[in-house]
Amino acid sequence: MLNELKALCALPGVSGTEDPVRDYIIQQAKPYADSITVDAMGNLIVFKKGAKSTGNKLILCAHMDEVGLMVTSITDEGYLKFDFVGGVDRRVAIGKRVLVGEKAVPGIIGIKAYHLVSREEEKKVPKTDSLYIDIGAKDRESAEKLVKLGDCAVFDNDWVEFGESLVKAKALDDRVGCAVMLALLKEELPMDVTFAFTVQEEVGTRGAFGAAFRVTPQVALVLETTTAADIPSSAEHQQVCSPGKGPVVPFMDGGTIYDRDLFELLRRLAEENHIPWQTKHYVAGGTDARAVQRTKSGVRVAGIAAAVRYLHAPSSVGCLRDFEDMLRLTRLFVAQLAGEEV
Repeated sequence: MLNELKALCALPGVSGTEDPVRDYIIQQAKPYADSITVDAMGNLIVFKKGAKSTGNKLILCAHMDEVGLMVTSITDEGYLKFDFVGGVDRRVAIGKRVLVGEKAVPGIIGIKAYHLVSREEEKKVPKTDSLYIDIGAKDRESAEKLVKLGDCAVFDNDWVEFGESLVKAKALDDRVGCAVMLALLKEELPMDVTFAFTVQEEVGTRGAFGAAFRVTPQVALVLETTTAADIPSSAEHQQVCSPGKGPVVPFMDGGTIYDRDLFELLRRLAEENHIPWQTKHYVAGGTDARAVQRTKSGVRVAGIAAAVRYLHAPSSVGCLRDFEDMLRLTRLFVAQLAGEEV
């Protein structure tokens, strides 16, 4: 699974331009799937029959998109003005490498020289309109030969394993969930499962609603990453969760109150099978669960997430052991559900 995750993280897939990620997943899923559908939004819906025929009882969800940038104008000097796609912290964007458009044009996020910054400006986070992408073009005409308005840019970052089972990469949110689903898809399943690889989660969980509406499941399990703030500057009650302490099983976040019985089932399965687990003790964030839960007459939702530091930043950090344990717990959840009536 980890090699799969490494490959997925390397792909560009800013919200609305998930095509490279979707194409890769289709290629990997084809030998194992019973049906593959791409809907009008761009969601990839894969169905696989299991030992027990249950139809659309269960859907697993993970989103393909990542945060990034979109080119909004080009200056006479050849610099690219942009806006962020999704919730990116402007404080960590300055000086970072990006790849722009389908040609993957290399660039650097720049800002005016430090010696020109006033004392008042030093105290504030720079506004987006004060930033630009430098692609080395000498003027507008040169830049327009390389990029066009509306092109998306992704952070350009390497996969690095370090410390005790930690990894640094871009787009761990939510290529981790995609990798877990791909690994499960390649196994023999105890029941029918629909896998929804969704789009545009980072700009308002837009794809998941359509995917769930199409499938109309009884139960949904959302596989995600979640904010870890286990750093010295965060008060203990704000640290949410920590990489290396096992998968996160949420009971509530900013968009969803998760099904209580499904939460208890995940907790029990983790403890009975000696899988370390944790929950979020600071209510924040939101996932595709909020869109899935409200579909048609309602869907029972549960979630499993990996704790990731520096979420929505050019470099995120997670624990490889947690990712493997997410797969183990998901596998147990599906097996348990196969033997029960919803």
